[in-house]
Amino acid sequence: MIRVLRPHPRPGWQLVTPGVLLLMAFAVPAALIMAGQGEPAFNRVDTSWQSYVFTLRSPFWDGVNNVLNWAGYVGMLVFHAVLAISLLIWQRPKAAIFAAASGISALALTQLAKALVGRDRPEGARVLSDTGSYPSGHVSATTAFLVVLALLMGRWWMSLIAAMGVVAMMLSRTYLSAHWLSDVIGGACLAAGVVLLIWWRFRNICIRENDSVDGGTIWAAKASQRRQAAEQAK
Repeated sequence: MIRVLRPHPRPGWQLVTPGVLLLMAFAVPAALIMAGQGEPAFNRVDTSWQSYVFTLRSPFWDGVNNVLNWAGYVGMLVFHAVLAISLLIWQRPKAAIFAAASGISALALTQLAKALVGRDRPEGARVLSDTGSYPSGHVSATTAFLVVLALLMGRWWMSLIAAMGVVAMMLSRTYLSAHWLSDVIGGACLAAGVVLLIWWRFRNICIRENDSVDGGTIWAAKASQRRQAAEQAK
């Protein structure tokens, strides 16, 4: 069961500052793309990376990335829904609202940005894609889900898994020529920034809600309780 663990006391700016910086890291390239009419200053980096990715093509990696292509969008929508429903079943409606709000906000802002920026995708995409290349919707959805999961679980290893998952999706989208390198970076920054700012508003609410649920602790919390009881008995 997912349990919101009590984090170390930290001021709100430690969530707000990185959240705002991540959103700026998304917004600045978007402005440069629009100002450059599709040829931003970092276009050479994008094209060089795309040329390198072409050298990595193989039947095995094609199969792996086709799976990631499904998981990064349809799969993440399903995972978000399952997570929100699970939290409701586990009597944590505020945490469910946080999870749902994060996923919906990231998706909505990504689609809005695609329409506003209007960047063309790379040629030779190996999967069907909608219009608008910046930012990557697959990366945005994956980042939103994994960051939400990492924040709710509060474990360092989940944060590591989340980072690895985001990087894997970023590499996958460029491998499939569905996005430029800057597109996937922008998608990750947008979603991570949005989730951090939403968590800033929901963190204390979710922690209080989690602490108030009787009999709903996970095995780690129960193991801690057993250790405390054993120490008191000595």
